[in-house]
Amino acid sequence: MLTAGSGTGSGDAAARGAIRRNNVSVVLRHLRRGARSRTEISRDLGLPNSTVSKLVGELVELGLVTDDERRRAGGIGRPHQAVALRTGARCGLGVEISVNYIRVIALDLPGDVVLDDRAPVEQDRRDHHATLDLAADLVAAALTALRATGTAVTGVTVATPGHVDRDTGVVRLATNLGWSGVPVAAELADRLGPDAPPVRVDNDARLGTVAEHRVAHVPSLLYLTGEVGVAGGIVVDDTLVLGAAHAAGELGHMPLDPRGAACPCGQRGCFETMVGLGTFLSYAADATDPLRDQHRDLEERLALGTARAAAGDARTIRAIDRIAADLGLGLGLLVNVLDPAVVVLGGYFSHLGEALLSRVRAEVTGRVLAPHAGGCDVRLSRLGFTAAARGAAETVLDDVFTDPASFAVPIP
Repeated sequence: MLTAGSGTGSGDAAARGAIRRNNVSVVLRHLRRGARSRTEISRDLGLPNSTVSKLVGELVELGLVTDDERRRAGGIGRPHQAVALRTGARCGLGVEISVNYIRVIALDLPGDVVLDDRAPVEQDRRDHHATLDLAADLVAAALTALRATGTAVTGVTVATPGHVDRDTGVVRLATNLGWSGVPVAAELADRLGPDAPPVRVDNDARLGTVAEHRVAHVPSLLYLTGEVGVAGGIVVDDTLVLGAAHAAGELGHMPLDPRGAACPCGQRGCFETMVGLGTFLSYAADATDPLRDQHRDLEERLALGTARAAAGDARTIRAIDRIAADLGLGLGLLVNVLDPAVVVLGGYFSHLGEALLSRVRAEVTGRVLAPHAGGCDVRLSRLGFTAAARGAAETVLDDVFTDPASFAVPIP
C-alpha cells in the first residue's frame, strides 16, 4: 500500500522516511510482475511521474533495478524505456530435503533460476546428521558458485516435510523422514560457518504452495503434492492459510478409509496411503521392476511409467486410473469445503500428465455439489518436483522486496 504524509519536525521527518521506504518497497514489488516504464508505474500506482522517477532512482542506486535495454513500447507515442529487476544481482537460496533427494535452487530478483543442483539421499534418512552433512555440502558449493559470479545471497530457507516450528527452525515431527525434534536451522548454520547467510526452515508443501501461487496468478488456490507423503497448501484472497498452530496443509492425513492401510502417522486409511508415490508404484509394477528401483532417478522412473501408459500397458493404465479415482475422492471433499478457483497437482502427480488429469477432473466434477465443480480448474503443476525449493527461495527474496534499503548490491 502506498502512503503519503506531510509535516515538520524530527518526528515528521522520521515518518516521512518510513513512508519513503514503504513506497520504494511498493515500487520494487510492483516490478515483480514484470518490466514497466516509469509512466506505467506512475499510472498503475497512482503516483506523480516525478515521485516515481525519484523512487526508481533510489532502487537503481541500491543496485536492485536497471533500465531494461529491450525497451517496451508505450501505448501511444514514442517508446518508453522500461525499468526491470536486475538479473543475477541478488538471489535467495532454497533447499528441499526430501525422502529421496536434496535439491538446491537459487532464484534471482526477477524469479529466474540461476542455479539448480540435486543429489540423491542414499544413506539412512533417519540419520539426520548425515542428511544435513549432505545438505551443507550442496549449499556450500552453491554459495561458492554464486559468489564467484558476483551474485549476493540474501539467505537460505530449507523446506522439509512434517510439522516445522518456523520461529526456532526445528522440525518437530517428520514421520516420512523419521525425524523428531531436529534443530535443522541451527545445525545447518553451524556446518556452513559464520560467513554463511541466515538459515530458516519451513514446511515443504507450504513453500511449494507459495511457488505455485506465484505462477498461477489467481487469488484462491489449493495445492496438492505427491511423493512418499502427500501434503498441500491453501491460498485464500492471495493469503497463504497457516492455521492456528501454523500446521495447515496436512492434507495427506485425512482418514478416508478406516479399514485401509496403516500410515506412518499411526492412523489407518490416510489419503497419502491411497495416492502416495509408493502406492502408485506398487500398483504399476512388481518389486523387481526398474520402475521400483530406488537407486534409479525418480523422474527417470516416472518417465518410464508414463511411456508405458502411452504405449497402452494395461497395468500402468489401471494404476493411474486407481490413483485418479482416489485423488478425485479426496479432492472432491476439499473442493466442496474450500471452493478454490484452481487446484494444482504437483510432485509425482504432475509427471503422470494428461492420463491422470482427465480422469481426476471427471472424478472431481462428479463429486462437487456446485455445477461444473464450481468452475474449479484442476491443472498439473508446471514446477513439478522443484516447487518446494523454488518457494523456499521466493520467501528469502520476500525480505528484499519488503525492505530494499537493507539489501543494496554493489554496481560493477
